[in-house]
Amino acid sequence: MSDPLETLGLDPAQTALYTAVLRLHRATLAELAEAMDGPIDKVCRQLTELVRLGVVDEQSGEYLARHPAAALGRLIAERLDRLAEESRRIDSALGSIRGLIRDYDAGRDYQSGPFPVELVSGADVLYESVIGIAVQSPPMELLTAIPDERTMIDFVRKFADPWIDAQKRQLLTMRAVIPVSTLTLPGVRESLGRLVDTGGRVRTLDRVPSWFMTAGPEAAGLPALWGGSLPDHAYNFYLVRAPIVVGVLRSLFEELWGRSVPLPWGKRADGMVQVLRLAAQGMCDESIARQLGVSVRTVRARFADAMGELGAQSRFHAGVEAARRGWLG
Repeated sequence: MSDPLETLGLDPAQTALYTAVLRLHRATLAELAEAMDGPIDKVCRQLTELVRLGVVDEQSGEYLARHPAAALGRLIAERLDRLAEESRRIDSALGSIRGLIRDYDAGRDYQSGPFPVELVSGADVLYESVIGIAVQSPPMELLTAIPDERTMIDFVRKFADPWIDAQKRQLLTMRAVIPVSTLTLPGVRESLGRLVDTGGRVRTLDRVPSWFMTAGPEAAGLPALWGGSLPDHAYNFYLVRAPIVVGVLRSLFEELWGRSVPLPWGKRADGMVQVLRLAAQGMCDESIARQLGVSVRTVRARFADAMGELGAQSRFHAGVEAARRGWLG
């Protein structure tokens, strides 16, 4: 695994020096150079960079370690700001897709003829389109993003059962990204459980930018209004049959999938949720192990799994992320 401090902008040499400053707490340049067994000028350059990053202070010729929570918290906040800005740029790019489709539709694909875009309407048409494509080339991979509670409720009522049946018959396999807020809606857990049991995969995000889907490598669905609720617009959507657009949407889906986290259900997830819930009650590893009837080693392994799944750097961070994503509800 990569060094988490490297992710925050510290190279291995700076990380080693920062660790030395933490252990000495306060030291001169000469003392740090001796501790690092390195030339003074090189250690000096590294210290200058640590001071610039705000993780070390210089006072009267001595270098003083700042508290890690404050020092690294600043670096984490800066990284989160950059990620938020990147997310805004992605959302802006997504908003331009409809215009790009119009431009592309106005031209010609000289290999396959006119760009095939069809504006269709109705939930039944959406279902029939997916099943029709799946029947032609099974097993088809269906990727879909579900952005809001109303679309999720419609998915549970209208689409989940037939698409689960299609998975059972090996006509398609499905992956979906959904908002974490929809997990508590009536019927969602049961439907998603059956979807996963038949081979589907589902992950959650805090926010999903819009509904869209890809059906295999050559067909995709885009909403008539990007970011709008599909039910609110009578299920008006563009059915696009062009590999280039499908490829863009598949790339977008994989980007969202990479940021998302698994459902807090299933054997492995249940184990992670159990230790996080008991830890939130103030129980130590040994007490958690006795409560669950497992070894302390298993408890620690489940904590490690939870930190990995949630992208957390500590147990506390994992608990915060789990609560924010609805795992502990």
